[in-house]
Amino acid sequence: MARKILSITLIFVLAVVLGACKQATIAGESVPSILQKVQKEKKLVVGTAPGYFSFEMLDKDGNFLGYDMDLGRALAKSLGVEVEFKQYKFEALIPALQTGEIDMVIAATTIRGDRAKAVSFSSPYYATGQVLLVPSSDTASKSYEDLDKDGKKIGAQQGTTGSLYAKDGFKNATVVDFDEYTEAVMAMKKGDIDAVIFDEPLVRMTEKMEDGSVRGIYELASKENLGVMVPHGDLQIVQWLNSFLYEYLGSADELASREKWFESFDWIDDIQQ
Repeated sequence: MARKILSITLIFVLAVVLGACKQATIAGESVPSILQKVQKEKKLVVGTAPGYFSFEMLDKDGNFLGYDMDLGRALAKSLGVEVEFKQYKFEALIPALQTGEIDMVIAATTIRGDRAKAVSFSSPYYATGQVLLVPSSDTASKSYEDLDKDGKKIGAQQGTTGSLYAKDGFKNATVVDFDEYTEAVMAMKKGDIDAVIFDEPLVRMTEKMEDGSVRGIYELASKENLGVMVPHGDLQIVQWLNSFLYEYLGSADELASREKWFESFDWIDDIQQ
């Protein structure tokens, strides 16, 4: 009898634990999983921060485009719901997720331990890293070590992983923060700084767009994995996302999206600059 009572107790405790794991934390309170909410409302609300080529952008008519936007549409299609994209500044995305304004964030977000204290992440859906952009006139610099010298200035976008890495990784050069990546590139072209550190895909695009005036140093200064952010502790939506990504990554749709946004730039003239 004691063994039977113990078994019933263990089953009860397990049920409570599993039930709790399905709860998301929004505004400090446990609520049903986002997965249940999305299926009930027939809509997936995705927060993003347009302006990061080739992941999330706006065309001249205000439509959301890019690799991340294709991912969001594929997620909604798999769930059989419509998708709504909401635009935020990057630093406002986590607060919007925490207050329930959006269901998830798809914004080329690096999976980091400090962020994981406030949100939960899916498995990685894209691997990238930080590289350097220099003027084409700089033919001597071949690696980030060549630029880590007294008197050198490295530009970075404030609040990004590149800025955090640069301040930790460059021991001799001075790191200068800018509000936007484009401001850092302009400062470099004017000669105010010597290089810019940023994510590899955008540096490659900048090299193509600038008609030979700049070049990338593609030795990865750091390696990063990008993930989808969801409310903290929502195990159910994380498990679903991971299962979806396992099937989606490497599929015909994903490969077509990757080729369109990272290997061809025919769309560039249609994008808001």
